[in-house]
Amino acid sequence: MARVMVAMSGGVDSSVAAALLKEAGHEVVGVTMRLGPDACLEETPKACCGPDAVHDAARVAEAIGIALYPLNLRRNFQELVIGPFCDEYAVGRTPNPCVLCNRELKFGHLLRLALAQDFDYVATGHYAIIERSEAEGRFQLRRAAMKQWDQSYFLYSLDQFQMAHTIFPIGGMSKDEARQVARRFGLPVSEKPGSQDICFLSGGDYRPFLAERRPELCVEGPIVTSDGKRIGTHDGCAFYTVGQRTGLGVATGERVYILALRPDTNTVVVGPKEEAQMTRVRVENVAWTGRDAPDVPMRLGVKVRYRQRDAEAVVEVVGNGVAEVGFDEAQLPSAPGQAAVFYDGEVVAGGGVIVSSNLSDDYA
Repeated sequence: MARVMVAMSGGVDSSVAAALLKEAGHEVVGVTMRLGPDACLEETPKACCGPDAVHDAARVAEAIGIALYPLNLRRNFQELVIGPFCDEYAVGRTPNPCVLCNRELKFGHLLRLALAQDFDYVATGHYAIIERSEAEGRFQLRRAAMKQWDQSYFLYSLDQFQMAHTIFPIGGMSKDEARQVARRFGLPVSEKPGSQDICFLSGGDYRPFLAERRPELCVEGPIVTSDGKRIGTHDGCAFYTVGQRTGLGVATGERVYILALRPDTNTVVVGPKEEAQMTRVRVENVAWTGRDAPDVPMRLGVKVRYRQRDAEAVVEVVGNGVAEVGFDEAQLPSAPGQAAVFYDGEVVAGGGVIVSSNLSDDYA
């Protein structure tokens, strides 16, 4: 049997993960990661790192008979997640803090800590599957069994070493099945609602959070069409994202999308749907999850946002950690700063961060 450190957020998923590992006979210890600043936790006490979550995790640990320890990672979280989160908005990008948190904290700092304490694995309540392919001789990250709950999009940066020391006990379940298991164990969080908000944001709205920390970004500026005609005024370039089509406060007689952000001139560029067709993106900091970087262009499914279906595309490596993605069919725009994740069927082939697209090139 193995020694497993489980990241417990006080939610159903991580609680069931811990209970299943304990039932399987493993030596299990839980940790709750304190991440957000005090002010954030006061505003969002039910967040996955807030006081309510810590209390719930403690109740679960007592119910299944394991030790639970607090882990203060606030400084790490500030430096590795919140700081970059704000920095990206300042340069006109839309960051994905969950990807950063997974890479830097859960499967970075926490995994290193676990291995230093002679644990064999870390485990979380993510809906994804890690398998070792004997044919490939390496670990693969696969989609969860139930596609509507799949979280592999946020985990694309896992490398071979991390996957060798990570367990996702509920990757083969649906959310309803996880709740049934929680009821079987008598866990006090079995009916607790899930949260899809970013953990350190009150109500899921990043704008008050950003305004407090970067007030210099809250400066009004022009909203213009792609030909330069001013049609409105925005509240601050950082409060918008490429692809956004609501909350623009402009009346043009047709639905318009944000085509580009120009932080250097504090300008938001908008246009109709026919101008908002994205046919290619450039991706940097590419990680090849379950394979070597291909030396020839490769046909893969690509997601440029979490809830979309795979888009058929050709992915070509054009530099060290850099790839170009050409889509078979035009896509609605996705913001620079978001993840583009490559799928080879059910297997995550890799992914990276979008830095530009034909839209940002055309309307920059």
